[in-house]
Amino acid sequence: MSSLSFSLLNKDTHQDSQFSIKFQVQERQFDANCAIVKPLKCNPVLSENKSSIRGVVGELLQKSNPHKPLISLGVGDASSYPCFRKGREFASETIAAVGASAEFDCYAPSYGYPAARRAVAEYLSIGVTNPSIIIRETDVFMTSGGNQAIQVSIAVLVRQHGRSNLLLPRPGFAPYEAACELYGVEPRYYDLVPQRGWEVDLAQVRYLADSETVGLVIITPNNPCGAVYSIAHQFQIAETARELGLPVLADEVYGHMVFGNNKFVPMISYAHVAPIITIGTLSKRWMVPGWRLGWLAFTDPNGSLRKVRAATEALMNVTAGPASIVQAAVPRILSDSHKEFHRNTIQLLESSADMLYQRISQIETLNCPSKPQGSMFMMVEINTKALSGIRDDMEFATKLIKEESILILPGSVLGLKNWVRLFFGVPIESLHDACDRIEAFCKRHQLKSME
Repeated sequence: MSSLSFSLLNKDTHQDSQFSIKFQVQERQFDANCAIVKPLKCNPVLSENKSSIRGVVGELLQKSNPHKPLISLGVGDASSYPCFRKGREFASETIAAVGASAEFDCYAPSYGYPAARRAVAEYLSIGVTNPSIIIRETDVFMTSGGNQAIQVSIAVLVRQHGRSNLLLPRPGFAPYEAACELYGVEPRYYDLVPQRGWEVDLAQVRYLADSETVGLVIITPNNPCGAVYSIAHQFQIAETARELGLPVLADEVYGHMVFGNNKFVPMISYAHVAPIITIGTLSKRWMVPGWRLGWLAFTDPNGSLRKVRAATEALMNVTAGPASIVQAAVPRILSDSHKEFHRNTIQLLESSADMLYQRISQIETLNCPSKPQGSMFMMVEINTKALSGIRDDMEFATKLIKEESILILPGSVLGLKNWVRLFFGVPIESLHDACDRIEAFCKRHQLKSME
């Protein structure tokens, strides 16, 4: 045993007090080879080694060729490039508005500020083809980015842990699968058909659905394929959901980001057919992903989602939403069309998509079945049989960044092996350079018998 003495400082006189407190401390010797500490358990879902977009990207970046400048076609963030910020005056205006008021220094309401919710409701009504469909302020819940919207929507749809299932697109967006695993929901994958412009295989959707299915996820404009579904196909999706008694989770994070003659029509246009839960954000269309501002909106004129909506209110009451000052920006941003900014963005993305599609089409070992119609991505198939020393999409991406410093995302992370996702929200000159390097890489690895 050993004694430890502590002198307490008298705060009034700045002199040591005339007493001390002694603690008896039991000394124990620990043998390094005989540890007595028992490891604590954690959530088994989080302890498993799983692939994620950020995890794979991080591993690939560590293998970049130090002798060549890195060009990233793997992460969907165009906000860092000045060419995509042309005409974006709303950021500085918003900062000034927030700084002039203390209104947004306090906690925000659980579901979001009324003005922000009202602005989102009005925005979601743009382009709706059915005038009888109305979305109100109370239908909207503000979230911390799209990921929280995904997690909340899946959490409230779960009927029984370990038995519910959710229909997800393949290829798709990895956070949906992650949220399913976290909340004990079985992900069931339906295919997007590349030969039909990545349309939903509705026959497969019907085959996969059963009494424990809780929803059908649709991503349009599509990440990762770049597809924009036609009005006819969207109606077919809604009819299929009605037949199966399912709500549609409409991921419209890339809403209105469409090219050429394509037109974005919100899925809530078909809410009279099947209930729609819309997921959206500011991050992509307004090039502010770091703001982490998203929303979840219910369009349910027939009232079939009453319990789900009540569960959403309960969950939002015990979780943290977006920061107050970020919500302050929403009415100012959404109340203005910002035509010059959006026109510039669409022109840049369309030019990049056209060029990338043309260049990829000229590479024998790669195949892109359709030119992107929206979003910032395209899916490209790899003919691994024509390439030497490359067995799959992961090896393709790994060797490409090692040799050429081009970052791309392996399709297996998105559910489609031997495909890769290419992001084209980069300056056109950088995209030209990337295409040159990808072409050189493919020619270098192409089997002589295939030339």
